[in-house]
Amino acid sequence: MQDKQQIEKRIEKLKKEINYHRYAYHVLDKLEISDAVLDSLKNELQKLEQQYPEFITFDSPTQRVGGLPLEKFQKVQHSAPMISLFDAFSQQDMIDWQKRLEKILITKDILQTKQKTGVDYYCELKMDGLAVALIYEQGKFVLGATRGDGEVGENVTQNLKTIEAIPLILRSPEKSELIKIGLTDESIEKLYQVLEYGKFEARGEAIMPNNVFVDLNKKYKKQGRSELANPRNAAAGSIRQLDSKLTAERKLDCHIYSLATDLGLMYHEQEHELAKLLGFKVLKQNKYCKNLEETIKFHDYWEKHRDEVLFDCDGVVIVVNNLSLWEELGVVGKGPRYIMAYKFAAEQATTILEDVVWQVGRTGVLTPTAHLKPVQVYGVVISRATLHNMDEIKRLGLKINDTVVIERAGDVIPKIVKVLTGLRQENEKEINEPKKCPNCGGVVIKKPGEVAYRCINKDCYAINLRNLTHWASKNAIDIDGLGPKIIEQLMKQKLVKDISDFYQLTIGDLKPLERFAEKSAKNLIKAIAVKKQVELSRFLFGLGICHVGEETALLLTKQLGIRNQELRIRELIDYFKNLTLEDLEKLPDVGPIVAKSIYDWFHDKHNIELLLKLEKNGLTVKTQITDHSSSVARKLSGKIFVLTGALSNLTRDEAKVKIRELGGDISSSVSKNTSYVVAGVDPGSKFNNAKKLGVKIINEKEFLELIS
Repeated sequence: MQDKQQIEKRIEKLKKEINYHRYAYHVLDKLEISDAVLDSLKNELQKLEQQYPEFITFDSPTQRVGGLPLEKFQKVQHSAPMISLFDAFSQQDMIDWQKRLEKILITKDILQTKQKTGVDYYCELKMDGLAVALIYEQGKFVLGATRGDGEVGENVTQNLKTIEAIPLILRSPEKSELIKIGLTDESIEKLYQVLEYGKFEARGEAIMPNNVFVDLNKKYKKQGRSELANPRNAAAGSIRQLDSKLTAERKLDCHIYSLATDLGLMYHEQEHELAKLLGFKVLKQNKYCKNLEETIKFHDYWEKHRDEVLFDCDGVVIVVNNLSLWEELGVVGKGPRYIMAYKFAAEQATTILEDVVWQVGRTGVLTPTAHLKPVQVYGVVISRATLHNMDEIKRLGLKINDTVVIERAGDVIPKIVKVLTGLRQENEKEINEPKKCPNCGGVVIKKPGEVAYRCINKDCYAINLRNLTHWASKNAIDIDGLGPKIIEQLMKQKLVKDISDFYQLTIGDLKPLERFAEKSAKNLIKAIAVKKQVELSRFLFGLGICHVGEETALLLTKQLGIRNQELRIRELIDYFKNLTLEDLEKLPDVGPIVAKSIYDWFHDKHNIELLLKLEKNGLTVKTQITDHSSSVARKLSGKIFVLTGALSNLTRDEAKVKIRELGGDISSSVSKNTSYVVAGVDPGSKFNNAKKLGVKIINEKEFLELIS
């Protein structure tokens, strides 16, 4: 129990801090902390005064007057990925984004030819709910699915049918209505065909209106039931109820933000207008903006007026309006380049920093993590926050026992954004840079020009564990059944020290271990053996080279020009050793820091020894680029393919792999140099471009014959 003298001191400090910010805001018109932070301070003060009423004074800020249930959900494979969005948090972020877009379009000589006045946008309020895909066949609602992991979702059709905003039968618009929103005769014809004979997909957000959320919580409180945390969680939880009757009582709403069926539309704005004509609900606040300046004004207006919106809104989604530019801009990492979520000011609260713990990463970098007195921010209890590095701690002027402002923007990891120094009580402690590794006690260094402190002990247990886990992980070598707990067990039994040791394990090594029997031991040994031939991109990513993530590894694989389909690791070593720093820096999207990291890694004798051990244990590397020496491989040599529309017998990625295996190349756009356009079901604008340019168009059957 805290000393009463300390409690009284804390109360006095809180009153002083709250009164200071009240004066700064109301009298000086100076906003230094958000309303959420001020509310958090008031809340702490109120709780302390309730617990210790003897410390309440008349001048305290608190004294102012003022269907049948399902057994489980079936999995649904999405027709196209339901992608995530990149976030922007400032005007500068948005300016930088537009510069990146313009650079790509100018490089491709597209901006001048298609968008003489620059890029225009369509702005949408960002709904904070659950993304859903709605599929119609012959105009009838047949399937509704959650986003899931983006590739595979859950079939929640029964629950989505309870939302009145979702039409069960699509409206067939009059031709005059479609002409009015700018649809071409070709698009109109395609739409009518889809409505009568085909499949149509719309995507949107299921949300819980704020008034429904408030009313439900009042009702649940009276009934003694658990209250809902926030509208977003409530919407997601409602959609994932196995009993659709429970979903129905939640009175959800749904707004459409895109159409996943290619109808040959020219603008994203038309998708919204068409969705409305088909009977979907779309946000009336959404607006066309001719330039970035207008999008920022739109964002700023709704940030100030978000209380007028009837649902939780945490920002604005800015979309490049011209649909023909989407494919040119493409997708990178987790999301599309042509869409940006410009967030509103994040949710904040105050709490106490109780400790700072240094975590050791797979490259030896020590990262400080803040341990906080648990506090609720937007319906989620936060007890940890990222601090990034020692420079960030110094910038904040942070000390143990400080009162800090915590910020959590959507699903972003919470962070400390401010220290309230006015609440210090002389029991704060300095945070010092790490002198030794918290795991192995080894030497810690800070290289010139870097902000990170690193453990340089090659035998550090924490580094080795993370490196081993990274190698076996899904996005690297993907060894089935070799998870962190098994790896830790193998390390403790001294069966594995580095990644090459995985390939020396035997059934006899595994059987005595916990969780292993004859069958499970055999399965793991088999799973390891299966991954003795590794794709080059996965191999490079799995090595854990500093600054080389999944995307960089893929870029390196494409750009290095290694032509052998299967390589001995010794050949790969020689290849990288012969590359100069300048060679690496010339590669697209590889800057000086990444180039130096790759160069240093392949010139470190310990790393070379590891690679040779991998080769000795039977590992080989394969590339996606085929050796063109055989007559079969030369079959498509020099041919350039463009794919459009859905293929029924193989996926788009499988088709691309086959073309490359036979020596052909893939392009994302049609030009006079294109050899073939492969047209599947519902082909897009590339089909029309091919017709105009006289490029040969083949259907899926002809394509399969060509590659057979």
